[in-house]
Amino acid sequence: MSDLLHLPANTTPDAICDAIAEHGGVIIDDLLDIETLTTLEEELRPYLEACASGTNAFAGFRTKRIGALIARSPTSRRLATHPLVTSASSQYLAPYCDHHQLHFSQAVAIGKGEGAQMLHRDRGVWGSTLTRAVETQFSTIWALTDFTHENGATRIVPGSHRWEKDRQPTDDEIASAEMRAGSVLLYNGTVLHGGGENTTIHERVGVLLHYTLNWLRQEENQYLSCPPEIAKG
Repeated sequence: MSDLLHLPANTTPDAICDAIAEHGGVIIDDLLDIETLTTLEEELRPYLEACASGTNAFAGFRTKRIGALIARSPTSRRLATHPLVTSASSQYLAPYCDHHQLHFSQAVAIGKGEGAQMLHRDRGVWGSTLTRAVETQFSTIWALTDFTHENGATRIVPGSHRWEKDRQPTDDEIASAEMRAGSVLLYNGTVLHGGGENTTIHERVGVLLHYTLNWLRQEENQYLSCPPEIAKG
């Protein structure tokens, strides 16, 4: 199994951008405190409890997903505007756009017995015609619970953002994004990744907040999902 680089919470946008350029992804350890994690769980839990599991293998038959987090969870707004993350995102995407924008928000709870998700590249949401010379995304997965190999930590293939499109990884090229609750995985839109298999009895819960180029259409329409009175705040 491959390894994924970890950086401390006092790292810099430069270090983050360098790591993603080299590896396709990086983990920042312990960026959120316990109080923030507890509040996030309290805000998101009612929606996760009311949500049905997915209806296909990609979404996960034992996985729950909820969107519109900016409207539903005040604390998620702090994550979406975290100065270290947004500075790194803006810097990383700057060669391809004038501004970045929030592309997608989702809380994901991978349940016990869920299988591994197919490895994929997030840039596929815009089809296959957009040149690979343009990086489309700066993505984040915030760990609300510990992420372990056993409970479904995100699988990621370091360096695969530089591969030919059809190359498939061997098992020893796949890393498990293991991290403590409060840490965050940052990665680009071209690196191969996917949810892991959960062989435990516990949920693996994460918050996904992705950023994209201001001239690309968002996967989640923030202008509909977030009321003006919240957006203006």
